[in-house]
Amino acid sequence: MIERKNPRTAKIGIFAAAHATYWDQFEGLLDNIMGYHQDLCNKVSGMEVEVIDFGMIDSSEKAYEAVDKIAGSGVDLLFCNMVTYATSSVFAPIMRAATVPVVLVALQPRKAMDYTIASTFMQLENDNICSVPEFTGVAIRMGKQVADVVIGTLYDDKEADEELLAWCDIAKVLHSLKGARIGLMGHVLEAMYDMHADPTAISSAFGVHVPLLEIDDLVAEYNKVTEEEVQAKIAVIQKEFDMPDPKSDPVTMKLTDADLYQAAKSAAALDRFVETYHLTGLAYYYEGAEGSIQRTVATTLIVGNSILNAQGIPMCGEFDIKTCLAMLIMDRLNIGGSFAEFHPFDFAEDFILVGHDGPHHIAIADDKPVLRSLTKYHGKPGSGASVEFKIKEGPITMLGITQTANGGFKFVIGEGTSKKGPIPPTGNTNTRGFFEPTTKEFIKKWVLEGPTHHYALGIGHHAKTIEKIGKLLGIETVIVK
Repeated sequence: MIERKNPRTAKIGIFAAAHATYWDQFEGLLDNIMGYHQDLCNKVSGMEVEVIDFGMIDSSEKAYEAVDKIAGSGVDLLFCNMVTYATSSVFAPIMRAATVPVVLVALQPRKAMDYTIASTFMQLENDNICSVPEFTGVAIRMGKQVADVVIGTLYDDKEADEELLAWCDIAKVLHSLKGARIGLMGHVLEAMYDMHADPTAISSAFGVHVPLLEIDDLVAEYNKVTEEEVQAKIAVIQKEFDMPDPKSDPVTMKLTDADLYQAAKSAAALDRFVETYHLTGLAYYYEGAEGSIQRTVATTLIVGNSILNAQGIPMCGEFDIKTCLAMLIMDRLNIGGSFAEFHPFDFAEDFILVGHDGPHHIAIADDKPVLRSLTKYHGKPGSGASVEFKIKEGPITMLGITQTANGGFKFVIGEGTSKKGPIPPTGNTNTRGFFEPTTKEFIKKWVLEGPTHHYALGIGHHAKTIEKIGKLLGIETVIVK
């Protein structure tokens, strides 16, 4: 019943680079090459992106003509299709003017030439790599850097397809950051120095806007919620969550009808809030006076947050806008992005519990997430419904975004493994995280990189992809190993 509100999409520009002299010399070569070019465009279109084909650029004159077209197209990334040899004059004007990442794609139609019938024509059809060093060299001389080179074959090449898909996913991240509205509401939990971040610095580094919102803005939406909206949200919650009896933790109890109703009403208010303020995501924290409507609303958002995370709208507690951005990046890579921190080690089995007491990305839950009523939220005011689950078993990736002494941002990235096993029945999300070479050694290296105590947690191993995003944004990036 949970469908994305924000689609994973991007605009990818593609142009073919070649040498015009060949066309009169070899009849039919241009037609063949443009057929291969169309096959690449079709392949990329199948990766859930919008493709803008700028066609064949085989002279410097055409390159200069293309510059304005590319600049006005709104593309998030540019693939230069190395269809055969091309002089760097067809690439230099485009590279010099490029404001988006440029990836060279050198995919031969054939895995190997048939040397018994090989010809100059056949060689030119498969000369995709020939001018790559010329292009990268010229880019560097211009003070620019080609983002990557995809090398392989156009057909039946799983590795090359995965590289193209990874770049399409990166483009989706860049597309979502462009003009995103990551709201801030409330204030930092008292004395959590690692949570503070300057909205102007956030806007500068990530290209987003940070609307500063009031808790009363959310309360106003809460007061507009209809009974029909509440009942519709209850139906979603009952479909998507389990509500078991309590286990060992005396703080927990079976979800009460009152807490279910309150969670549903607050979730409906969040939906209205996101729509009213056109939010791409939200980081918040607010306590409010005991008994106030502000406290009631602010402390009962966990279920609604988790649903919105699954719909592609990252919701982050404790005013942690840096981790909200990490969650957005992971979501657009289609790997989840739960709000997480480290919990106790298990030195007996060499793992650490990773999770949090707040919003999570239920699209990556292992089985149905659990809802429990909590009589108290540890370390914070309030009580009510709370989400508990483990993320899917298998490889996991963590992305922490922190700041350095000079105020710049830093990506701290790590990879591990989620394995099945019991977790504390506390109404909080926890996953058994195993890391190499040992969990203790990994965690020691992680904390020495100066992260915040939160990070985004996703499925799969994607450190290299996230590292590319950090480099494209000009952000210091480290992969902890």
